[in-house]
Amino acid sequence: MSVRVKRLIKFLSFLFFTGLISGGFHVSCAAQSVTLYTPYTKISVPPGESINYSIDVINKSGGLRTADIAVTGLPKGWSYELKSGGWKIDALSVLPGEKKNFSLDVQVPLKVNKGSYRFLVQAKGLSRLPLTVEVSEQGTFKTEFSTDQANMEGAANSTFTFNARLRNRTADNQVYALNTYAPPGWNVTFKANYKQVSSVNVEANHTQDITIEVDPPDELKAGKYKVPVMAATSSTSAKMELEVAITGSYALELTTPQGLLSTDITAGDDKRIALVVKNKGSAPLRNINMQFAAPVNWDVSFEPKKVAQLEPGQTAEVFATIKAADKAIAGDYVTSLEAKTPEVSSKAAFRVSVKTSFWSGWAGILIILAALGSVSYLFKKYGRR
Repeated sequence: MSVRVKRLIKFLSFLFFTGLISGGFHVSCAAQSVTLYTPYTKISVPPGESINYSIDVINKSGGLRTADIAVTGLPKGWSYELKSGGWKIDALSVLPGEKKNFSLDVQVPLKVNKGSYRFLVQAKGLSRLPLTVEVSEQGTFKTEFSTDQANMEGAANSTFTFNARLRNRTADNQVYALNTYAPPGWNVTFKANYKQVSSVNVEANHTQDITIEVDPPDELKAGKYKVPVMAATSSTSAKMELEVAITGSYALELTTPQGLLSTDITAGDDKRIALVVKNKGSAPLRNINMQFAAPVNWDVSFEPKKVAQLEPGQTAEVFATIKAADKAIAGDYVTSLEAKTPEVSSKAAFRVSVKTSFWSGWAGILIILAALGSVSYLFKKYGRR
């Protein structure tokens, strides 16, 4: 090979490598001149969440740059949308020394495994922005019916109120029928937005608050009872089991041994009446206080004033002494007697017939005779004038 040819080859090689290096340098400078930026590069969300990123395209070069925006490496089943200025976009042009903003909406699917997921936002050939999403829990494609307090305790004649949440974790709007499998005699009602309902409409990936009111039979025996409830559609359903612990029912009766609720009394005197206090419920009653309401200037005393405890089905004898007012005129009066506990009470209205005393009657007759005598005397003395 001649010297001239060798020199020509060296010259062409020089031109080739010089051009390659220059081109590579140009690309590298262009890449470094554009930056993608967001402060939230790693976040944690539950399944079904929609994530909104605000991303800046920053042009640090001295010339106009057009960034072709793309999202790569997004997991299967995830979706995204790019927007800027209210428009869906694929590219943004940025003037020298300025920046433009666009939003990236990423939809995490409902059916997704718990874990860490990574993907890239790219300005093709210019910049890359790695993002990480931590899915905080195992995803499902189902309905959830739950409550923070699934068991309550109280008397059989109480109403138990449970606050529940119905969550639609499917991709479609659902109309749920609300049902119960409570024991016979139980009354269970569902309320949504303070209204009684038999079904509710729940949008996809939304939650509806449900109030469940459980009213057991009043004479129910003490024990624990299960109350299953369900929210169901043709494609999905969820069950929840509530528990009610019945301590017993509270029922009290105040009467007399013969059931007679009337008596008579003389004005100014008192009358002793036998009363029967009966526990007709299935739970013990404690601290039964005896009270009354009587006409003005009347009084009632009890012996004893309080029954300490009364077991279910048992009775206690109490005596009430009713004292009529000294100046009570003849007629019928009502005196109300009451046996009362914090849980329940019972009243007995007594009709009391008041009679005047023997001496009061004769005093009245003497007053009338004296008045007639005075009239007769005056008539005789002055009648002939």
